[in-house]
Amino acid sequence: MAPLHRTAMVLWALSILTLFLGSTFAQEPEHTITHFKNLPARLFFFNDQPSVIYHDVVEGNVYVSHNEGKSWDIADDIPKHKAAMVIEHPFDNSYAFVLTRGTTHYRTQDRGKSWKAFEMPIPPALVGRPLSFHSDPKKYGYILYQGTACEKLGPFGSICHDETYYTKDAFTSKAELLLSETSRCQFAHSSKDFRHEAHEDLIYCVAFDTSASNGMHSLSSSRLFSSTDFFQTENKVEDLGIGKNARGVVAFAIVSKFAVVALRDLSPDNNGEMLLYVTVDTKTWAKAHFPHASSAQLRENAYTIVESTTHSLAVDVILQDQSTIGTLFVSNSNGTYFVESLQNTNRNDLGYVDYENLYGIEGVGLANIVENAEEVMAHRGSKRLQSRITFDDGRTWSRLRPPTEDSEGRRIPCNPSDDSCSLHLHSVTLPHNFGRVFSSPAPGFVMGVGSIGDHLLPYEECDTFLSTDNGVSWKMIRMDAHKYEFGDSGSVIVVINDEESTDEVHYSTNLGKTWKTYKLSAKVRARILTTVPDSTSQKFLIVGQVSKKDAKGSDGRYVTVFLDFANTRTRKCTDDDFEKWYARSKTSEDCLMGHKQWYRRRKPDADCYVGDKFQDPVEHEENCPCTDEDYECDYNYVRQGDKCVPAGPEPIPAGVCGDPTKEYLGSSGWRKIPGNTCDRDEGLKKDEKVWKPCSEAQPEEGEVVHQTFEFRSPVAQYSYFKDSRTILVRLRDNTIWQSSNEGYTWQQLHPEEKFIAFYHHTFSNDRAFLLTPSERYWYTTDTGKTWIKMDGPLPPNGFGLQVLHFHPTKTDYLLWTGSKDCSHFNDNCHAEAFYSTDNGRHWHLIDRYVRNCAWARDAELKADPNQILCESYKEKEGNQLFFQMNNPLQLVSGTDFFNKRTVLFEHVVGFAKFSEYLLVAEYQPAQQSLDLQVSLDGRRFATGQFPPTMRLEQHAYTILESSTKSVFLHVTVSEPPAPWWGNILKSNSNGTYYGLSIDAVNRNDKGFVDFEKMIGLDGIALINVVGNVHEAPLTGRKELQTRITHNDGGTWKPLVPPKVDSLGNKYPCDKTSCALQIHGYTERYDARATYSTPSVPGLLMAVGNVGEHLAPYTESDTFLSRDAGFTWEEVHKDAHLWEFGDSGSILVMANDEVATDHVLFSTDEGLNWREYKFTNDKIRVKSIVTVPSDTSRRFILFGYYPRNPDAAVAVHIDFSSLVRRKCVLDITDSANDDFELWSPSEEREERCLFGRRTLYHRRKREANCVVGDQKKLQDKIVENCACIKSDFECEFNFQRNSEGECVPVPGTEPLPPDDSCRNGEEYWYERTPYRKIPYSSCEGGLTLHLGPAHRCPGIKGHGFFFWCFVLFVPTMIASLVGYYYYRRAGLARGTIRLPGGDTRRYYSSNDSGIVSTLASVPWFLLGVAGIAWEWVSSRVDTLTVDVRSRSGYRNVPVDEDAQILRFEDEE
Repeated sequence: MAPLHRTAMVLWALSILTLFLGSTFAQEPEHTITHFKNLPARLFFFNDQPSVIYHDVVEGNVYVSHNEGKSWDIADDIPKHKAAMVIEHPFDNSYAFVLTRGTTHYRTQDRGKSWKAFEMPIPPALVGRPLSFHSDPKKYGYILYQGTACEKLGPFGSICHDETYYTKDAFTSKAELLLSETSRCQFAHSSKDFRHEAHEDLIYCVAFDTSASNGMHSLSSSRLFSSTDFFQTENKVEDLGIGKNARGVVAFAIVSKFAVVALRDLSPDNNGEMLLYVTVDTKTWAKAHFPHASSAQLRENAYTIVESTTHSLAVDVILQDQSTIGTLFVSNSNGTYFVESLQNTNRNDLGYVDYENLYGIEGVGLANIVENAEEVMAHRGSKRLQSRITFDDGRTWSRLRPPTEDSEGRRIPCNPSDDSCSLHLHSVTLPHNFGRVFSSPAPGFVMGVGSIGDHLLPYEECDTFLSTDNGVSWKMIRMDAHKYEFGDSGSVIVVINDEESTDEVHYSTNLGKTWKTYKLSAKVRARILTTVPDSTSQKFLIVGQVSKKDAKGSDGRYVTVFLDFANTRTRKCTDDDFEKWYARSKTSEDCLMGHKQWYRRRKPDADCYVGDKFQDPVEHEENCPCTDEDYECDYNYVRQGDKCVPAGPEPIPAGVCGDPTKEYLGSSGWRKIPGNTCDRDEGLKKDEKVWKPCSEAQPEEGEVVHQTFEFRSPVAQYSYFKDSRTILVRLRDNTIWQSSNEGYTWQQLHPEEKFIAFYHHTFSNDRAFLLTPSERYWYTTDTGKTWIKMDGPLPPNGFGLQVLHFHPTKTDYLLWTGSKDCSHFNDNCHAEAFYSTDNGRHWHLIDRYVRNCAWARDAELKADPNQILCESYKEKEGNQLFFQMNNPLQLVSGTDFFNKRTVLFEHVVGFAKFSEYLLVAEYQPAQQSLDLQVSLDGRRFATGQFPPTMRLEQHAYTILESSTKSVFLHVTVSEPPAPWWGNILKSNSNGTYYGLSIDAVNRNDKGFVDFEKMIGLDGIALINVVGNVHEAPLTGRKELQTRITHNDGGTWKPLVPPKVDSLGNKYPCDKTSCALQIHGYTERYDARATYSTPSVPGLLMAVGNVGEHLAPYTESDTFLSRDAGFTWEEVHKDAHLWEFGDSGSILVMANDEVATDHVLFSTDEGLNWREYKFTNDKIRVKSIVTVPSDTSRRFILFGYYPRNPDAAVAVHIDFSSLVRRKCVLDITDSANDDFELWSPSEEREERCLFGRRTLYHRRKREANCVVGDQKKLQDKIVENCACIKSDFECEFNFQRNSEGECVPVPGTEPLPPDDSCRNGEEYWYERTPYRKIPYSSCEGGLTLHLGPAHRCPGIKGHGFFFWCFVLFVPTMIASLVGYYYYRRAGLARGTIRLPGGDTRRYYSSNDSGIVSTLASVPWFLLGVAGIAWEWVSSRVDTLTVDVRSRSGYRNVPVDEDAQILRFEDEE
């Protein structure tokens, strides 16, 4: 035992000696300084190698170091002053490429030791990265080169376009042309995360399908092409699943596991929206859907695809024009459906967003928000930024909890438990170093420069902070702002002052617990602090600037400082020095995507170096038991609360269900999220297959199925979310039910609540609000998938006023009108209005004692977006319920969210917004009359002028819908006890002058009028007139007759009756006075049951009769027109309810006179009808409902059993399996095309409508196929026509006589001539009895509206040659100069932020950017801009460090209780 004991003692002693000697001989760091003339444009390490490249772009030289920056050599193989760009190979660490401005370039295959020249046919394109690489290491030589080819254009300029070349051997042999007219090409295999099974040589190119002689392309010619043989024989146009509409491609990029294409929506009614299409497998492309469709519109230069994970795609979108404030959205696992993650994110003008994920830690990210976004957008203050952190991939965000002490041990001056005391960090928009802002590959280590308080202070007033647990907790490590870097896998942390020059570097080897200082031999103003990319080295590199005295001769004032910390610790760490460190272990979200993450990390107090140089930290995963978070809805299922409900009958393989009474094994509705690794055996098995009755499976082709659901109370309100399959139903018992699959299944929402109403957001298709009798309400921002509880400022008002008003462009802007002091018959009961700019999180009082408050801005009324209009009582005391005319109702306008108030009118009856018009009914107490005030901007008003016989003093009037640049007004002219009718007046284009369109138009006692415009075809409207105006006051009975206009009220005609009825019999009425008469708007149970449909142009259905006047409803039959009301046919006897489905490919009718057990359906627009029986117990159907766009083949019948009228029943009928063949749209092959081109001008004398002949695509009547959601080609205006008589209407104080001529109204005077020449005209014209219909685009032909011409005074009196010599000649030379530099500089550029994408554009048309402003910017100025751009690009930018490797009616009666009757459209 003794020898062993002695041996043990010796070993122990040697160990102590070793530790002592190691401690004794541990030395200080070392440093070496090298001087340069300029800062680097690029500075990078070859991956996992000590070689570094320093590119001085000003001098055009490249320097190489093979010892991490200790010593440097110029790349002698490259001619001096030629290097314009250096690009490293991202997948082979031996290769890098130097590109010049010419055609000779250089390549290294030994990390810069030697360089070899190679030639290209054309110089490189001016894009961020002209080279694109293949990610397969075996195909390292597969590279794409984008260059610019130019052709001389005379002596002053050239025409240029981009071409892409390819090489398979890294330019060893001659490169071959890949494709011309390109803007970006990229290998499909160019990202390690984008894993798919596509062909290994698949290439995508954004290119133009036409060539342009002037170098400028139409955006519509930009497509996404693909090829697997380098475009030698295969050149495929990627249709993105939308066919020939896949045009207008602006950018393409591969982001994480997603390939993303951005394209401009080129539809005629689009206003600049961009569309994103995403694929994860290169086979199936899907459109990215964003919530709140109106405000989350992607606009060019207004969104950024930010750093994304393999779980989801993240996009930051500007929701306000001219703003640097965004909203962050994150997607589902396949990148197609986005949800709002974080509001008010901070951006800069270049499109960069304060958002970064922590390296190697799944689900953790940091972002900055603008706390005072409302002030900033109103230009009332500068940004106050706050930081937020997420630990669950953006689902939730929280503040950064600050440390309790500063770096010197003093307590911070606020309470860390308070939200106002948080840590805020500077981020991406203000970078101060190379690479990532906060983290590095050292697992869990996060650093930042920031401040503690309620918002972020300027950089120079900030301090430096560290977190070693991925942002859960923080400590201040140094006062002042510092640059920072991690080395040796986090065991060394180095910082240097970033506010001033310094000769001190501070470092820590124990995770920031203690710090040491190291002196440099010169003071340096640090610009960069970096190390090898994987942070595994103990060597660091500082790039900075020294003072003149420290600059050695002509070596330059810019230096690199090589720092070596290898000698600071002599012992290499052993296994005992490491610990298992779990990411997110201190958060509630320790499992993400089904597993926990952990890394092997050095213990904080271990005095040793890791030494695993160039070995990336190894991520370990421990699978967690599966939970609800690990599952998503399966295919053909939709989310509804916490359930996944079927979108319809489940598709199953043929032969599985031969007998409907049997069962099949089908989907539970859930699937594991792709990529999720959770353990099903230890957790939930939500995706386990379940046995289902075959009756629930998708039927065989040709079959129709139905489901019946009984409600315990009658239906009080129902409405679909627009562009969705989800419908809400409120019953009279104050419960609300939801179906997310078009009535297939139903679920009660929050049974514990009583709901008095619900509102769909008027301008955001996926938002809705459920109101209770109290302040509490529920809202959704995802079409009812989730409902969130919130409190309003007051209970909903009990005055019958609209509770919620919505903003057309800012979906979070809400107005709420509630009741105050109205319980127990309080004497001060009144209404108060509030606004919110954050979707109800915070409310601000607008005014008390109000009746109607609304945003001044409307969809087409371009008023101040922050302006609010309020009808407000002048005297604000007493019970508002009993106010009379002696308390005037003022119209008050408040800008800046009602902080700046102006009384527009002292006494109003009300106001209404229609299209681009704001109309106010002003009461004149002295005359006891009404004036109509009209505004186009919410600020300036003009008084409406009426014919003398039509003054509004003693008349009620109804404002009808307006969509054709004029207002239609119904003025009641009958007086009680006579039945109600009136005249329709039509205004000029600014709504101020009104002329008679037609008289004796029917209305009811509520003010609603038999007037309806046809959906989709402007200028066509149907009305009912009273044909017995002389007898009706005596008999009390109106005889109605129908009229139609095809020129926006210019002329009205009876409806031409069909020759025979649906049974082939002639009608008994055969006089010339016989016409088709149809029942109108005033008789409908459901106001949404319109004659027409938006999905089929020209198709109309109605209930009526052939005769001299309209018969009672129960004596009527059902009629159809396919040509916009020119001709009609009877399709069935008896009155029926109807609905259009699948763009007219199926029509459904149900008897509307008695209870029924069946529906009738037609697949050929009424030629043939079939019957489908859905019940043995007949139902009284009250309405037929489908999705608002009429594009579905599923319908809901709402009604009741006659035996139980106090309940309701909903019958879901599904015609989806009736036929499954998709309609084919092929304009090049009419024989196989299921669509036809149709024009309203067919079969009539007038070939044009509104001065133009327009063709529409619609399904052929007998084509038995499914249209679905495929986009038809846009409406095509074939030509503008010559003006004819129908393009004119009567001028003010004129009316049509029996011959159709416009003649003066007796006792009136025409308007005076308009000789203002305010629009710069050369001539003005005397007025005539006619005026051109504002909506008409006719050209030439008749000029009935122009009288004798007179020359305008002023500058227009001079002739062409005068102005030619005064203006044109002196600027001609400058224009040529501008043209030359415009072409040379290629100024068609945008700043869409798709990572890796080229921001250049070579297209024109109506595109945004400089090109779209050419009409207003002189060419000379563009020329100067071109010169400036070129100079800046080559000089200024390179001197700085690049740190980023039915609209409703309004009725106004004149009486003491006058009000505007508002009808909420539930479309």
